[in-house]
Amino acid sequence: MGKVRSSYRKAQSTSKAQVVELVDTLASGASARKGVEVQVLSWAPPPTISLCNPSVFQQTGAKVDVMVDKKHPSFTYQKDSIYYFSRVVPNDLREHYSTARVVVSLRTKSRYRAELASKNIVSKLEDYWLGLRLKKMVVPAQHMLVDPLADQPSSDLPTLLEAQDIYLSTKGVNKNPLFFTHTKRAVGYVVDLLGNKSLDLYTGLDAARFRDKLIDRGLKTSSVRRNITCIKAVINFTIHELGLNCKNAFSSVYLHEEEKINNRTVDIEDIRKVQDECFNRKDELRLLIALISDSGMRLSEALGLLVEDLVVEANIPYIELKPNDVRSLKTSTSRRQIPLVGVSLEVARHIKNTCRSSYCFPRYVSNQFCKANSASAAGNKWLKTISKSIVIHGFRHSFRDRLRAVETPTEIIDQLGGWSITSVGQGYGAGYQLDLLHKYMKLIVL
Repeated sequence: MGKVRSSYRKAQSTSKAQVVELVDTLASGASARKGVEVQVLSWAPPPTISLCNPSVFQQTGAKVDVMVDKKHPSFTYQKDSIYYFSRVVPNDLREHYSTARVVVSLRTKSRYRAELASKNIVSKLEDYWLGLRLKKMVVPAQHMLVDPLADQPSSDLPTLLEAQDIYLSTKGVNKNPLFFTHTKRAVGYVVDLLGNKSLDLYTGLDAARFRDKLIDRGLKTSSVRRNITCIKAVINFTIHELGLNCKNAFSSVYLHEEEKINNRTVDIEDIRKVQDECFNRKDELRLLIALISDSGMRLSEALGLLVEDLVVEANIPYIELKPNDVRSLKTSTSRRQIPLVGVSLEVARHIKNTCRSSYCFPRYVSNQFCKANSASAAGNKWLKTISKSIVIHGFRHSFRDRLRAVETPTEIIDQLGGWSITSVGQGYGAGYQLDLLHKYMKLIVL
């Protein structure tokens, strides 16, 4: 027993000596974390003494400052006192990143703020990574899904826009810009409502839907018919030009006939009022309307007149109506000579004496193009101040009625107005001479 007690005291003495030695080391500024194992006799439990455990020093009676290891917030580290977020990119998402680790400066020295920022970034990253994983995920039972495009037929024929390009490049030669504008507008309506399909993929149902959509937009039947006619022309031309074996789905679209009410003819009294007002102002717009009122010309025909087309020095003054660089004529019969009488003759003489341009109405001619729409809008707006029922084109209707009233032969009326011939016989010969045309024109002077 004496030997056992002696051995225990010796081991206890040795343990205390080592603890005192390590406490002295801490006091001198050495590392704060150090673990020491003290071996005792085999019958005693081997204690582990950690200098980070305050109870060791309480047992020894030593008093020292203990450094506690405070951990950083998750996924952060400090550099120069600034917190940084750092997280490894998962292997399955590595292809989306240029580096293997996401490192972001949190721009704070505060541990509390760094922890909040880190949690926020972790949450956003997890959501984003989930989205990336879902995109890559194979949809369960994908083979059972219905493909909406699987049953759609395919075609190697030109699309409607390609047909438009073929049509304009061939038939657009020497056409005015309005030809291109109207064609592109009509084709644009179809593409917007039905899509740009190959020509043989349009159906009669598509054409009917197109008609109904235009009517729903508030277009009149005449405007709907004009657009459909343009589409038919584009498709028919492409089919014949390329020798395609397909039908034109727009060729038989039904449009109900509107009741035609002739409310365009201008009364004689209104014509006199308009002519008087035109001579009171004598600007380009009013001179244009006055010239049309006694000549029966279309608005575009009058707008494109050159000063040299007004032949006022001849025994029988007349207008030499022919195509030029700024406007073409509607039909082959539109090229004609129109005797100048009444107000039209006075306007022609005024233009010849005062106009300094090569064109009679330079305000409405620019860049080799007639601004017929602008002139029509401005003219009709002004005419409404005289009578709500008057439009510029109404003078052309009145012109024919005035010739009928003096029993002018139909063929002479058609020749003076440039209307299309209706029979083969009308196309024979050179037509009526200027003196006979002048005879009937004098009879309609107001």
